[in-house]
Amino acid sequence: MEDLALSVRSARPEDAADLARIYIESWQDTYAGVIAHSLLGSMSHKSHTARWIASIKGGGAVLVAEDSRIGVIGLCSLGAARDGGLGFEGEIYTLYVDPAFLGLGAGRALLAGAFESFKDRKLRSCLIWAHAKNNACFFYEAMGGRRVATRTTRLMGELTPEIGFGWKQLATKKQTRTIQS
Repeated sequence: MEDLALSVRSARPEDAADLARIYIESWQDTYAGVIAHSLLGSMSHKSHTARWIASIKGGGAVLVAEDSRIGVIGLCSLGAARDGGLGFEGEIYTLYVDPAFLGLGAGRALLAGAFESFKDRKLRSCLIWAHAKNNACFFYEAMGGRRVATRTTRLMGELTPEIGFGWKQLATKKQTRTIQS
């Protein structure tokens, strides 16, 4: 595949259908055999589109990675850390890349864009939780995240192990991202 012409920008309501598709396809690709097939199969494009519209219109910080020829290929949502006991100021709630474009820089661009957004908000550190069996754990470590915590949550009634990755000092790579509104 040829190189992508990536940019990172704030999501707009009209991006919501793409975000829902990427979110669902990422879950189905990443968690097949890990999370119950019934859960993965029941993910609704309509309800996830509505969820992303509500998040974007509600002032939630949602970024998209976009290729100038292909369109939106990744997403990231972020805000204040929800688990204050770990000592991190910001949190990346979601970071997903269309499975067809994994390994081409969209995840790195979204992470750099999130770090820039945190710095703009005067947040100096960041946490992200990942399912313990998610291959993204390797990505977060490669990007400088340190394993700082573990927890078990419930996902549709099933116990789900998670690993927290933390960055006590945020690095940015201005050459790999452009933020547009």
